[in-house]
Amino acid sequence: MIVDCAGKDLDLSHPQVMGILNVTPDSFSDGGLFLAQDSALAQAKQMVADGAGIIDVGGESTRPGAAIVSIEEEISRVVPVIEAIHSEIDIPISIDTSKPDVMRAAVQAGAGLINDVRALTVEGAVAAAVACDVPVCLMHAQGSPQTMQDDPRYDDVVANVIEFLTERVAVCEQAGIARDKLILDPGFGFGKRATHNLQLMKHLSKVIDQGLPVLVGVSRKSMIGKLLNVSVEERLAASLSLAALSVWQGAKIIRSHDVRETVQAIMMCDHVMNVS
Repeated sequence: MIVDCAGKDLDLSHPQVMGILNVTPDSFSDGGLFLAQDSALAQAKQMVADGAGIIDVGGESTRPGAAIVSIEEEISRVVPVIEAIHSEIDIPISIDTSKPDVMRAAVQAGAGLINDVRALTVEGAVAAAVACDVPVCLMHAQGSPQTMQDDPRYDDVVANVIEFLTERVAVCEQAGIARDKLILDPGFGFGKRATHNLQLMKHLSKVIDQGLPVLVGVSRKSMIGKLLNVSVEERLAASLSLAALSVWQGAKIIRSHDVRETVQAIMMCDHVMNVS
């Protein structure tokens, strides 16, 4: 399956790694490291060299308790970086945002995929996505980043996530976004306790059974820290384990801070899955 990201192909016939490029001062893992355009571009080039299939640029942290960033500030952070990457790197760029105005500005600058943790639920987001005419990743989240970890509850987390994503797919299709432009993300860590995340991972194949490509983002997340009592810097091995488990069940995109190691992990998994 080839996904056309504004003229740059994302080949999902085998798993791909989405390299995380946060141009924010407050992201939980790499906040402040890539605020300058030259350092952001250098990091993007390194991730491509390490095997990334797509670069995900974000200008507002969505970690639990993160501060809200204005539209103008978010655009000023992401657009120069996207323009620089687009002019020098020949792989797709995604914009990690929920704001319609940021979506439009980012796509105009060269982004070819919208990665929305709010699944186009912000007013005007569906219309913006239709106008941008690029693929969209719809993610499940319970609550906002400011409140999502206060007291998350589910009747059945797997069923609830699938129900939400199915509803959002229907909304998108009704608005004119083709089904082959949609990607699903169950939203690990977004309004979910550790046990919810484990249940989602164990039954990820049920999300994949919905018939759309699935993106998984578990890199260095707090669920690992809580379960294993390790710092952000010590979460690589567990992140790779979860990446392999995801690919084994059929996930097509793994969002990661550690591109080189994740590419190797999922390539080995893919080799085992496809051997005769």
